Amino acid sequence: MPSPFLSLVGTIWLQAINGPNADFPVYSSQLKDLKHISQVQLNTLAFASDAGKLFGWFSGIASIYLPLWLVALIGATFSFIGYGIQYLFLENKNLKYWHLFALTSLAGNGICWINTVCYIICISNFASDSRVAVGISTSYLGLSAKVYTSISDAIFPRPDAKSYLLLNAIVPMIITLLVAPSLRVLKDVKERKNSAFLVIFGITLATGVCSVVGSIGTKSYGLSSKEHVVSLAILLFCPLFVPVGIRLRESMQKIIRDKKENKIHDLGTEDVEKAIEVKQEEGQQEAVPVPVPVVQLAQLLEEERECEEVGGIEMMKKVEFWLYFMSYLFSATLGLVFLNNLGQIAESRGLSGTSTLVSLSSSFGFFGRLVPSFLDYFSAKGNLNISISRTASMAAAMAPMAVSFFLLLHPHNFFLFTSTAIIGACTGAITSFAVSATPELFGMKNFGVNHNIVVANIPIGSFCFGYFAAFLYQKGANGSKKCFGSKCYSGTFIIWGCVCSVGTVLCILLYVRSSRSFKRRLGSKKQDISRS
Repeated sequence: MPSPFLSLVGTIWLQAINGPNADFPVYSSQLKDLKHISQVQLNTLAFASDAGKLFGWFSGIASIYLPLWLVALIGATFSFIGYGIQYLFLENKNLKYWHLFALTSLAGNGICWINTVCYIICISNFASDSRVAVGISTSYLGLSAKVYTSISDAIFPRPDAKSYLLLNAIVPMIITLLVAPSLRVLKDVKERKNSAFLVIFGITLATGVCSVVGSIGTKSYGLSSKEHVVSLAILLFCPLFVPVGIRLRESMQKIIRDKKENKIHDLGTEDVEKAIEVKQEEGQQEAVPVPVPVVQLAQLLEEERECEEVGGIEMMKKVEFWLYFMSYLFSATLGLVFLNNLGQIAESRGLSGTSTLVSLSSSFGFFGRLVPSFLDYFSAKGNLNISISRTASMAAAMAPMAVSFFLLLHPHNFFLFTSTAIIGACTGAITSFAVSATPELFGMKNFGVNHNIVVANIPIGSFCFGYFAAFLYQKGANGSKKCFGSKCYSGTFIIWGCVCSVGTVLCILLYVRSSRSFKRRLGSKKQDISRS
């Protein structure tokens, strides 16, 4: 049977390149000048990539009826068409603004298809460690912007908008074709390999450190852009050694078993019978009776943490859904809008190295997405079996994010870089927590559809928050197309900080409400067990 870790490596590689829209802030200013569009139009174009997520639930339905490799390939094809046509005709006057909007939306929808495949594989192939697998896989999505900027800096002498559009079109297609054979759900996978997860954690941390070093500045460490991208590529390739090592170990164990079985044939009949009797006696001595109620309660705690199975329509009738929807909208989505505006924020403060700021947010977003899997792995290790509530974790990540928006009011660049790192990390953590929060609240059966309904808040927030920021920016420009100074976004940061604070309160209410519901179900189940 193929190793589930091979499919995990496939999702890691897919997620590492599944954020082609994340490099938009790097070339947004050039695109604005090239197509002669206003700041409001530019923000609407950033919204277009998120608008594709409104139809992301199609990928959830497709994953039920189509092979997962085909679902991923459809997503890669959408990105290939959307960004490829923009690359070919960007400087052509016949490529109108609405063409750009439609093509960007198509490419944005393709991201949903690949995300859905990665989530389903991680949750299905790692039943007892699904949160850990999802956390590791989604952490690499936060690295996408860094991957694209590093490749662009290494290949092109002077990266421009067309350089990024070309990479956005071809890289997802190449990687999807490469990992397609590993994209499948495996059956009867029960064994937990702690050593394998520890190795992947080590590789992941090393990849994050490499990314941060490149974000701070490769020159200060004596590394060229090409050397940095090579080191990053090697670290991205390293997880493949885990399934290869597992396969080699299993082959060696099989050889040893075969040798032991051959030795048995050399024994006499009486010796065999004595060996069997001794083995049976040892088995009887090692057997320790476990009270049935204890086993039932242990299973109950695991099962009840997952809520009742709820479909998409029924889910939207629940108060928990709207608390979840709005708290996600006022936190992770708001963070994504901030990251989409990094190019204009940096330009307004006189920073020329926009790619450095984008790489910094991407690198810390990577670590933020990785935190949930660390918590799950080490809290469940041993006999503790502690289950950390996803909604409580999301609320904990929202609080520092709200503070960071207020820190951005200070004009010094130190606060800009610090807040960008915090917001990037918190946004990544909340996004990763949410992948497990959806089945925790509404069940696993309809996860593909349910989670895509939840993330439909992203285009809504992208349009509302983005348009509001562009409106204030344009107002501060006093008739010009560009605004300079910390005043350009000061009003925006105040509003965003207040909105994120409200999101924190809503998520706390969601945690309280879901915890009470969980305790009620657990209490009734305990009574049923005690009666039986």
